[in-house]
Amino acid sequence: MTTSSPADDCAALRESTARLLESVEKMSDADVAAPSRLPGWTRGHVLAHLARNSDALLNVLAGRPMYVSAEARDADIENDASRTAAEQLEDVAVTALRLDGAFEAQPEGDAGWRRGVELRNGVMDRVANIPWRRWIEVELHHVDLGVGYELADVPAEFVDREIANMARRYAGHADLASAVELRAEDGRSWTTGGGGDPVLVTGTPVALMGWITGRTDGSDLSATAPLPALPTF
Repeated sequence: MTTSSPADDCAALRESTARLLESVEKMSDADVAAPSRLPGWTRGHVLAHLARNSDALLNVLAGRPMYVSAEARDADIENDASRTAAEQLEDVAVTALRLDGAFEAQPEGDAGWRRGVELRNGVMDRVANIPWRRWIEVELHHVDLGVGYELADVPAEFVDREIANMARRYAGHADLASAVELRAEDGRSWTTGGGGDPVLVTGTPVALMGWITGRTDGSDLSATAPLPALPTF
C-alpha cells in the first residue's frame, strides 16, 4: 500500500492529528451539532467516528476484531455524536494519543510492523500500513467537518498517495466496468477501473483526489466522456 516507513507515516499522522485538534478546539457546541459534509452526519458524528476508529485500530493491533459488529460500530458513533465540543475534543485527543503510543510500542520484524492483521470485512493487511490507514481517516474527515480545512490544504504527499491508493482500490472493481485514466497536469497518471479504452480524466492532483475519494463531483476536471459513477463501500 505504501513505500514509506511506518515511522514516517506516524510522524505525518501526528502532524495531521495536531491540525485536526486545532480545528476542533475552535468549535462550539453549536458547531459540533451542525451538519458535516457527509450526508446524514453532523460534525459530532464525524468526530465520534474518528475517536472510535482509534479504538478500533487498537483492537486490530491487539489481535481483536476491529469492531464487535457493524451494528455496534454504528451505534457507538450515534451514541457519541451528540456530545459537547469539549467532550469530543478530549475523546479524539486521548484516543489518538493512545493509538500513537501503540504504534511507538511496535517492535521491528515479524512480531511487530511486518505482522499480518485483519481489519473490517475480512480485509487483511500488515501492521506497517495501519498508520497510513489512520492518516487517511484523519485527513479526509478533517475536510469533511467543513470548518475551513479544505482539500487544497491537504499535504501534497498525501494527495499523491491517496490517488494511487484509490486507483488500486477500484482496479478491476465489478461496479466500475469502464477503465479510467487519471492524469495530473504535470503528466503523471494512474489507471483504474475495468477494461477497454479508458475515460481520460485530467486535472490537478487535488481535483483528482477530491473526485476519486468522493469529496467532489468532478466538475473541476476535464474528461473525454461523462465521469463514471464510483463504487461505494
